Amino acid sequence: MIRIAQPDDVPAMLAIYAPFIADTAVTFEVEVPTTEAFAKRIGHIQEEAPCLVWDRDGVVLGYAYAAPHRWRAAYQWTRELSVYIREDARAQNYGKALYTSLIALLRCQNYRTALAGITLPNIPSVRFHERQGFYPVGVYDNIGFKLGKSYRVGWWQLMLQEIQAPALPIRPLEEVLRTEAGQYALRRGEALVLL
Repeated sequence: MIRIAQPDDVPAMLAIYAPFIADTAVTFEVEVPTTEAFAKRIGHIQEEAPCLVWDRDGVVLGYAYAAPHRWRAAYQWTRELSVYIREDARAQNYGKALYTSLIALLRCQNYRTALAGITLPNIPSVRFHERQGFYPVGVYDNIGFKLGKSYRVGWWQLMLQEIQAPALPIRPLEEVLRTEAGQYALRRGEALVLL
């Protein structure tokens, strides 16, 4: 099932994330953070937006979160999404399920825009995001250097609200989760995974 990440999930989440740091350019992080530092990061994200896990019988198979894009006040309605799935659980729609619930919750909170930065080339990630409704908006050339190579990063965007609609105050996640709409949003992605 999809649920809000809890402090006890942090070691499993970090175990999923660590190979992406050590072996890939999917993330530009180069050192695996300590469990304490990672817990603090997740806690900070959850002060404003969701961090979700896919839990199967008490085992975390993947997680997704919506981090701040930038720190200036005018960016407060924009979140940058990420999803990480355990290697042995990929190709089972967990990522799609987590994103579906995450995006639904962000809409309930009144966020206006979701972004995804994708280290290029990464055709599977591009296809994944475009199937979710994201569209390309630009590319940074030679923006990151990792594993002895320079990388480009493409940016994809998804509008969560009508462009002409006024920006409403961001609703706290805890408040949204107490509503029927929030609980529906949280569970929305679960039907996408055949158990």
